[in-house]
Amino acid sequence: MLTLTEDKHYFLRDGKPFFWLGDTAWLLFQKLTEEEAIVYLKNRAAKGFTVIQATLVHTDGYKNRAGSPALLEDDFSRPNPDPSPEAYWPMVRRIVDAAAELGLVMALLPSWGRFVSSGQLAGAAADTYIDFLAQWFGGCENVLWLVGGDVRGSDAPEEFGRIGARLREKCPHQLIGFHPFGRCSSSQWFQDAPWLDFHMFQSGHRRYDQIRLNQWDDKVAAETYVGEDNYRYVQHDRPLLPPRPVLDGEPSYEFILQGLHDPAQPYWQTCDVRRYAYWSLLAGAAGFTYGSNAIMQFWQGREPGAFGVFETWREALHNPGSMQMTHVRRVMEEMDWQSGRPAQEALADNTGEKYEYNLALQTDRGLCVYTYTGKPFAVRTLSLGETEGWWVDPVSGGESYLGSVPAQDKALFTPPDRHRGQNDWLLLLKKRA
Repeated sequence: MLTLTEDKHYFLRDGKPFFWLGDTAWLLFQKLTEEEAIVYLKNRAAKGFTVIQATLVHTDGYKNRAGSPALLEDDFSRPNPDPSPEAYWPMVRRIVDAAAELGLVMALLPSWGRFVSSGQLAGAAADTYIDFLAQWFGGCENVLWLVGGDVRGSDAPEEFGRIGARLREKCPHQLIGFHPFGRCSSSQWFQDAPWLDFHMFQSGHRRYDQIRLNQWDDKVAAETYVGEDNYRYVQHDRPLLPPRPVLDGEPSYEFILQGLHDPAQPYWQTCDVRRYAYWSLLAGAAGFTYGSNAIMQFWQGREPGAFGVFETWREALHNPGSMQMTHVRRVMEEMDWQSGRPAQEALADNTGEKYEYNLALQTDRGLCVYTYTGKPFAVRTLSLGETEGWWVDPVSGGESYLGSVPAQDKALFTPPDRHRGQNDWLLLLKKRA
């Protein structure tokens, strides 16, 4: 069972530190057979993923591969009662149980957010549906809940609050978050909500210059646009009271169109995924959710795909970004990230913007610095005492010892040259035992 640390900034599982390494698998229960779902879950568990985000009802007429609907006549007050093995809810429960055997937590969205904002999932129907979900999954120690689903909380604040409060009442031991619209955070609407356990933001899929694209997902004037600087959400939400864990629940997916809509635009690359992960974590996030364009929609290669998808989900299983998330978790656990605090003051002359901006996290074991550009940078090491330095390649995960680092006001570090690809690096300054 997941709980929160005493300071409320991180997660625990059975009393031990839990690193949220998530994957977005929105259409898992619709697009995959049970056998395919097990292949996917085993792939993610083997790479060190810990959380799978999936939607229970994503579209109208939502059915599993066997053709069994989640709801009768798309009515949330009438969940499908069919108990047969191929029926929708028995299949979902078996997949949830299989995830538990693999050590995976399922972050379940009762529905995609538009059902709530449209009024389809509201009032008595919402109560009936949440009660039904509690009967099926309320006793699962590997389940937590995500209210929302790519939606602004302001679209239906009373109804989202109703669903959150009902989940808290019926599932008192399971954590609850809110998955928001792009470039938004749950803190914008639910900072004082007693049912909310952690903050999730969606840094989204746009470049710095893609402020307005005249598309359905443009931001409203009241929301601040920070471009690709996902660490700014953490810097804003982490100090809020009451304190809660904060994490990026949907950054730019690997191999999705920049801005989503225009096929003439380039794709987000693996290096961008790494940048979002380390930027948010070194700013103090409790974890990170990876995403793949093909995986999130489980594209089979036969039906029309979305957002420029060009590979099947089976091909995307092996994409390098998902493998490099293994190194993200290992480094954070190695440095005891839960004892850490953001330490931007340790970076001397860190005046760069956008890709030039470096992030630092100081923990009981030392200091971790991430540079996306690989340019030389200076670190104040006086508060650390004498340390030993290591360069970590976020691509391969390899660590390269660079020697002792004395305590000094400004220690200059020049990252290695990878000679090809993005030259991002991690510097670990480890305190002597």
